[in-house]
Order: sequence, then C-alpha cells, then structure tokens
Amino acid sequence: MVFKLEVHIPAQTLLVCENGRVINEYPVSTGKNGVGEKYGSEQTPRGWHVIRAKIGTNCPVNTVFVARRPTGEIYTPELRTRFPGRDWILTRIFWLSGLEVSRNRLGDVDTMRRYIYIHGTPDDVVMGIPGSRGCIRMRNSDIIELFELIPVGTRINISE
Repeated sequence: MVFKLEVHIPAQTLLVCENGRVINEYPVSTGKNGVGEKYGSEQTPRGWHVIRAKIGTNCPVNTVFVARRPTGEIYTPELRTRFPGRDWILTRIFWLSGLEVSRNRLGDVDTMRRYIYIHGTPDDVVMGIPGSRGCIRMRNSDIIELFELIPVGTRINISE
C-alpha cells in the first residue's frame, strides 16, 4: 500500500489516497494567517512535505504536548481556562518536513524548523475554517485513526 496525503487549503480538508484513489477525507483547520512559508509567520506552508516523525503512540486522548513531549496533563476546559494563551497540541502529532529546497526546506522557510505539525486539538475547536498558528489541526478521533494508518515517510501535498 502506498499512501499520499493532500491538504486542500480552500476546502479545509485532508484527503487520504491509497494507490492513487481517495479512501478518506477529514475536515481540518489550517493557519488563521493564511498560507506562507516564512519563519514566524504562523502561516501554513505549501508544497510537498514528508511525515518525518509520529509522536504520541499509545498516549491517552487529549494528552497535552509541549515541544513534542507529553506534559503529563490531559486537556480539559478547566485547563484551558488556567492557560488561555496556550496552543493546544493534543493526542497525536505528525511532524512535517518540507521536500522543496527554498520553498519549504532549508533557510527561513524550513517547515521542520518551524515546527509545523498535523495534530489533535480540543473537541470544541471548529474544523473547516482557518484557526491554527500554522499547523494543520484535526479532531482527536480523526488524528488517532490517521495515526494508525499512515507510516513515517508518507508524502503530503499542501495546496491552495
């Protein structure tokens, strides 16, 4: 089986393709600042990427991650109230690495150095509209399903 992922920014969807045909579609939320590749822009990078690492295997749903490490916390609305400015990265993480030199790889456009992920988010976060800090957010149940299916090394195209 050869998988490929496609994120369509205008539709705010992630498509899972197996051997050239779409087998699943998920709603997502991409960067609230739009698309772009520059470090510090909080925009979602475009182009071809690869899943460099999968993080969170066997972690409970709503596990909170900071710097790709579980904090020991489980997300709750009360926790959000205590930490209102936190960027909630939950449950599972796919760490992306750009494949296109000068577009999304190396220098100040490097996706991996920008810490761009596909990750879980609180269940009350709306999917289908841009709202992240550049990452691709998914519902926790969806990211778990995808995490079980997709191996490290899978290519992903993020397009307008």
